[in-house]
Amino acid sequence: MAVTQTSRIELKSRREIDLLRAAGRLSAKILFELKTATQENMTTRDVDQLAARLIREHGAVSSFMNYRGYPATVCASVNDEIVHGIPSARKLKAGDILSLDIGMFIDGYCGDTATTFAIGLASPAAERLMQAGRESLAASIAAAQFGGRMGDISYAMQKAVEDKGYTVVREYGGHGIGRAMHEEPHVPCYGRPGTGMRLTEGLVLALEVMANEGTADILHKSDKWTVVTADRKLSVHYEKMVAITAEGTEILTPHGDEAL
Repeated sequence: MAVTQTSRIELKSRREIDLLRAAGRLSAKILFELKTATQENMTTRDVDQLAARLIREHGAVSSFMNYRGYPATVCASVNDEIVHGIPSARKLKAGDILSLDIGMFIDGYCGDTATTFAIGLASPAAERLMQAGRESLAASIAAAQFGGRMGDISYAMQKAVEDKGYTVVREYGGHGIGRAMHEEPHVPCYGRPGTGMRLTEGLVLALEVMANEGTADILHKSDKWTVVTADRKLSVHYEKMVAITAEGTEILTPHGDEAL
């Protein structure tokens, strides 16, 4: 969920990174289970109910439910929906692409991760966009190195998308994460290398790529949550948590499936 709510940057201790690793791994595990279980003719509300059950069974608590009034456990965004799609009675059809974003607290620390995948076989155009989104996230993670700059991350994210002829969303982005789901700093999907804050030991970030097939312009649906592309072309959303350490950058949400 791409919103920022705090103003102070909190660097995490090794113990806190351990706790965030546990929360991240559980989030990734449940997201993978949701991806595996989601099929044609399921509703996005069915997916949400499954997510609620899995989170409960693992002793975690949803970080999305009731956040600023959000009424569900996951964000389920279909096709031209970018982020924050509210689960509903909408049935998933073969060829749809579904962006699932999930977050949860366990032992007081938050995990947050997202992916986009096809229901059945995607169109070649959708496959190309999803591949660009995955490559963008990988490039941003590679750029998230101790001693670097925030702009390095954002530039890598933007360049990988735009090199393929697509656009990045500018109104939303990634964020710091810890005891709160959304902490500073904000991580834009666009930027200039060598600019922005220094990436220091103990910084934990949720990196989020939002890539659109057409225009970067967005609209909000009447529910005041669901964000869509202004031209109603496709969009994808990928998110992973990383911890910056002097020894190297660690992915805290390893999905076990490179297509995630």
